[in-house]
Amino acid sequence: MEKQTLRVEGMSCGHCKSSVEEGVGNLEGVSQVLVDLDDGLVTVEYDPAKSTLETIKQTIYEEGYDVVA
Repeated sequence: MEKQTLRVEGMSCGHCKSSVEEGVGNLEGVSQVLVDLDDGLVTVEYDPAKSTLETIKQTIYEEGYDVVA
């Protein structure tokens, strides 16, 4: 398992949090998604054999938010 923390812009409310958690959480190999709205961070624990960091970033983008780091 790998753990990555991404800085994400545009998240500001509970709906934003649940959209990202649900979207990323539904990816194969993702075991945990934690969204910190105050700091604009998304921490993801995933199996790199089943999902890639690029797939996770793309999913966040598709939910309407920008991954900046």
